[in-house]
Amino acid sequence: MQEAEESFRRYAGDRLVALSRVAYLLTGDVHQAEDLVQATLEQVASRWERIVRGGDPDPYVRRVLYSQHVSAWRRHRGRVVPVAEPPEAPGSAAADHSGRVVLSLAVREALGRLSSRQRAVLVLRYFEDQTEARTAEILGLSVGTVKGYAREALARLREVAPELATAGEGS
Repeated sequence: MQEAEESFRRYAGDRLVALSRVAYLLTGDVHQAEDLVQATLEQVASRWERIVRGGDPDPYVRRVLYSQHVSAWRRHRGRVVPVAEPPEAPGSAAADHSGRVVLSLAVREALGRLSSRQRAVLVLRYFEDQTEARTAEILGLSVGTVKGYAREALARLREVAPELATAGEGS
């Protein structure tokens, strides 16, 4: 028991930054990302001995993270979330003129317009550089479904943020 607990602590410490980064990409919010990682680690902690007996725990933990995200999205969709200050109007004097920050915000906003599954597929495929087969395995989907979600998500991104298509040019 003590060995499993130590193994879990070590794993959580080693993977916290990577899991948090992925969670942020999925949620678009630091606090929601922290909650997502915490819920994921809570869920896997109770099963840790069985998980590590199966080999590498990372695929299982990632699948739990993505499943938790989809479940949370379903629970909270349609709920209005108040913000402290309204967003700045485009072109205002307070706007940040850093191309990198503007691009980052555009990507975050565009990703926010995708379904949670589409977003999960894009994060796995293009941020984590996973194959279609690996993405399907992590999300518990078929490869064909992953391809469909990716195709739909990329089409949706081209529709809602056409400026991203040329964002990498000229860099």
